[in-house]
Amino acid sequence: MKSSEESQSLFASHEKIHPRFVLGFFSRLKILSGLVLLGIYYAIPWIQWDGQQSILFDLPARQFHILSLTFWPQDLIYLAFLLIVAAMTLFFFTSLAGRLWCGFACPQTIWTDAYLWMERLVEGNRTQQIKLDKAPMSFRKLRLKVTKHSLWIIFALWTGFTFVGYFTPINELSGRILDMQLGEWETFWLLFYSFAIYGMAGIMREQVCTYMCPYARFQSAMFDKNTMIIAYDEERGEQRGTRKKSDKDYKKKGLGDCIDCTMCVQVCPTGIDIRKGLQYQCISCSACIDACNEIMGKVSYPKGLIRYTTENKLEGRSSSILRPRIFVYAGILLALLIGIGHGIATRSLVEVDVIRDRNNLFSETYDGTIENIYRLRVMNLDKQVHRYQVQVTGIEDLVLLKEDDILVDAASITTLSVRLAAQPENLHKRSTPVYFQLTAEDNASISIIEEARFLGPLIRH
Repeated sequence: MKSSEESQSLFASHEKIHPRFVLGFFSRLKILSGLVLLGIYYAIPWIQWDGQQSILFDLPARQFHILSLTFWPQDLIYLAFLLIVAAMTLFFFTSLAGRLWCGFACPQTIWTDAYLWMERLVEGNRTQQIKLDKAPMSFRKLRLKVTKHSLWIIFALWTGFTFVGYFTPINELSGRILDMQLGEWETFWLLFYSFAIYGMAGIMREQVCTYMCPYARFQSAMFDKNTMIIAYDEERGEQRGTRKKSDKDYKKKGLGDCIDCTMCVQVCPTGIDIRKGLQYQCISCSACIDACNEIMGKVSYPKGLIRYTTENKLEGRSSSILRPRIFVYAGILLALLIGIGHGIATRSLVEVDVIRDRNNLFSETYDGTIENIYRLRVMNLDKQVHRYQVQVTGIEDLVLLKEDDILVDAASITTLSVRLAAQPENLHKRSTPVYFQLTAEDNASISIIEEARFLGPLIRH
């Protein structure tokens, strides 16, 4: 029996990962992807389209402006379909090429790469960073750390400012900041988003991908043995071992092509060893491919020890990435995109809500006609002012009584009251359907028909 109790912690403290920078085909592709995506994110709010911000989610006005289109709350069906398209796109590319999204387009990856670049700019390469972290605190270390975090914070604040600029016109937002008149909610979201970027891309980094992102957990459900993955060719690489470059008989000694340089581990942003097989932490950034190919070139071995391949190919079986599930996903995705495009292209640029006056079901005038009162809520979804003509059908000799024409400003809503008058002999039921048709005077193609009910006295036979 042991004299003292032994305890073992189930929690392993996190060790900071210092990924080595590598430059190759895939890393250049990743840098290009990051520059394009970040450029789009930061530039779009500043681009003007038809006299207004190209993309603006105007929540107080309940209007979403995207280029020449304006979407209203009743257009949320398009948002639902866009979310379905995003999900199907993720399924399609994951089944085709694994975590391609994570490695080349995920915001977490893109912003983390930006923060890593700033860290290397201030603290140097991987070796210098590790040496600096292990060194005792000094004026130089403090200066470098303060400089790095200052750059991170400035970048985060600019990112948060741009984010808020998608919801408040960015030119107006800039003026408010300069005048120190920023609103409470704008201040909150600017600081919150900035803090989130600083924390996730600068501090937590790979922990977001490993512990917080649900995609890492369910990605295997979309994988099969024909999915493109990044894999280490164990049959070719093992047994690992160091050797001289001039040693041409290494295979007779039982060695494989892997010289155990660990470069594939040093460049990995999540700190895994790809030689241990496919792991959920792998984000398919392809850094290990570039690093290994660079080493293979230096020792004059064939490239591709680590490469994009499939499990079937690694096991020596035939493999094809074009399989039934790919065509199913592609077909569904194409149908959704065509449907959304057709829906947006053919949607009416005018909407109308017809609301009956519930305080007075109907009234009878001195000449015996029956009148109903309605409120018309007309929404002009176009970018220009329209004057609308109103016609009402459904009852013989039905008369529309209104004070003036319906004039609605661009991307605005107008509400007005109208009255309908019918002769009692033309009312054959207590409730009769009537149809309001609104048509723009300057464009007959902008038209809509809305049904309402006309109430009258109880008909006795």
